[in-house]
Order: sequence, then structure tokens, then C-alpha cells
Amino acid sequence: MDIPFVIVDNYFIEENMNTVLMNNRNATFQAVKHFVANGHSQIGYLQSSISIHNFRERFKGYRDALKFFGLQYNSKYVYKLESTLEGSYRDMKALLESDSLEMPTAVLADNDIIAFGAMRALQNKGLSIPKDISIIGIDDMPFCMITNPRLTTIRIFKREIGMEAVKTIINQINDGNNITQKKEINTELIERESVLNL
Repeated sequence: MDIPFVIVDNYFIEENMNTVLMNNRNATFQAVKHFVANGHSQIGYLQSSISIHNFRERFKGYRDALKFFGLQYNSKYVYKLESTLEGSYRDMKALLESDSLEMPTAVLADNDIIAFGAMRALQNKGLSIPKDISIIGIDDMPFCMITNPRLTTIRIFKREIGMEAVKTIINQINDGNNITQKKEINTELIERESVLNL
């Protein structure tokens, strides 16, 4: 493109472009850190069955955090769920019906929607959140305030990402230079009631 532009909420490692996005690895690292602070060492992952850049980065952050805190990665604790409310509910329900399913004490979801669907399936199976299993989502959607229990989640600063993108493109127009940057905005853990202190 012959005009200034900035990529928002995505990153292409093979291209040299201005990019502004959330720090996905920071998000999952914070979640694992919170679980560890509450005594959890068996930490699983509710992974979207559809792979996108943000989700792949979040999973890498989860793996990095486990390693940082000296915890063992267990592939049996990674569950692939559809990234819709009904799909994640259906997929989690099917997993729970399996006799061979192994469950950790805590799970981190790729996003809040997957967490909501999984919570519903777990509760319909008679499991208590957070007594039987703790959950953290990512996005801080309004639904987090009305789930039972209210969902602990990672807040993404979407407005700030947008503002930084506008600043980046204005600077690109005004300066006229070809130096590109990747800017990542860190996240914030919002503690509610879905994580048990062991």
C-alpha cells in the first residue's frame, strides 16, 4: 500500500508493518501467576478449536508461565473447544462424558465466551466453581459480572489500543519515515469469585 496504515489487534511476523495489539502472552502469564498465588499447580487450558494469532500467542504465554513457575505442562489438561457459547458448552459436555478425562484444579480459557460455555457444562455435570475447578477467562466481557460465580478474567484495554493506533498512524503521516514498530498494550487481571484459594 502506498498510504500510511497500521495493523490493529494482529501481527504478521513475516511482514514489516506498524502494529498495535494487546500483549497476549502477558495476559495468560498474569492468569497463571494468579492461579499459582492461590495454591494451584495443576493448571489446564481451554483452547479454541479455531487457531488465530491471538489465541496462539496466549497459549505460548501459558506454556511460558508454567515453565517460569516450575510447573509441568500436561497435554491431557488442554481441551479444545469451539469458540462460541453453545459450541464450547457442547464440546465441554462431551469431554465430561468421557471416562478417561483428567481434570486439573484450575483452567484458563482462550476467552470469556469459551469460559462461559465450559462453566455451564461443568455446573450441569454437578461440579462446583471454584470449589471443584477454578476458571479464568480473557476479555472482561459484561457477562463476567452476571455469571455464577462472577468470572475472574483478564481485561484488555481496547480503547487504549485504538488510541495508540491513531497516534501511530498520525506520527507516520507527519514524520514520513519508514521505521515500523510493534506496540503491545499490557493487560490487567480482574479478580472476582471463580478462583479458589487452596
